Amino acid sequence: MHRTNHKSLRKTLNLAGTYAVWIVLTIITLLPIYWLFVVSARSRIELFGAPNFLLTGFFAENYIEPLQDPTFQRYMLNSIFIATSNALLVAFLSVTATYALSRWRLPGKDNIFFWTITNRMAPPAAFLLPLFLLYARVFRIGDFTLFDTHIGLIMLYCVFNLPFAIWLMKSIMDGIPAELDEAALVDGANLLSVLWFVIVPLAAPGIAVTMILSWIFAWNEYLFAATLTSVHARTITTALAEFVTVTGTNWGQMAAVAMLAIIPALIFLSLVQRYIVMGLTFGAVKE
Repeated sequence: MHRTNHKSLRKTLNLAGTYAVWIVLTIITLLPIYWLFVVSARSRIELFGAPNFLLTGFFAENYIEPLQDPTFQRYMLNSIFIATSNALLVAFLSVTATYALSRWRLPGKDNIFFWTITNRMAPPAAFLLPLFLLYARVFRIGDFTLFDTHIGLIMLYCVFNLPFAIWLMKSIMDGIPAELDEAALVDGANLLSVLWFVIVPLAAPGIAVTMILSWIFAWNEYLFAATLTSVHARTITTALAEFVTVTGTNWGQMAAVAMLAIIPALIFLSLVQRYIVMGLTFGAVKE
């Protein structure tokens, strides 16, 4: 009886310690978001007054002015369109590419797979000047260039997100038995039917995770969006820099815009969050 009580007590203490660790980690994670919201809810006078960590009021003008600004609305729509288009394109290309790498006997496919990963290892800033010259001068057809265009950013984000997506989807594709493909082909299905009706449903959790990460990477990206756009294709992340002026920084509206930029990401994640754990563990264990 004493040994049983001792085990029960130790189990309770371990469970309490686990909960305590997760509570601390959650607070550390959410603390910057809470402070961002506190700053967005204060007027300029309150921000430069006595420090106060608690939320004592809500200054709605910080949110109303950006929301009524057509420029801010265009930046938000640009970010949603570019990030969503990039996620869909990366998901499609990663599924087709990893299916070929997993099923077909391609010469040097292991080297191809490794080469795609190395593309992700280089720092993005190293490509900034060459990409600017390519977008502004080389890829020019009459008056059309890729500079300051939606398609330009979508293609660029695809180049940087696709290697990671292929690396993520490769193990998932390997975990789907090839016998299912063969059975569908024997029944008269073509390759596109196999991909759409067999592979995609089985790899749906992994595809969802790939889309989530690609969407977030494109949504949060700042360097290329600030350099390769000017007016028409600027994203919401670049709008934050416009609150820093020669007369000072409008911290309240900057924080408000940052909070508004988090909302679409939260909505997108809430729609597909049930696939995250399933997708990250799919294909991790094979018999």
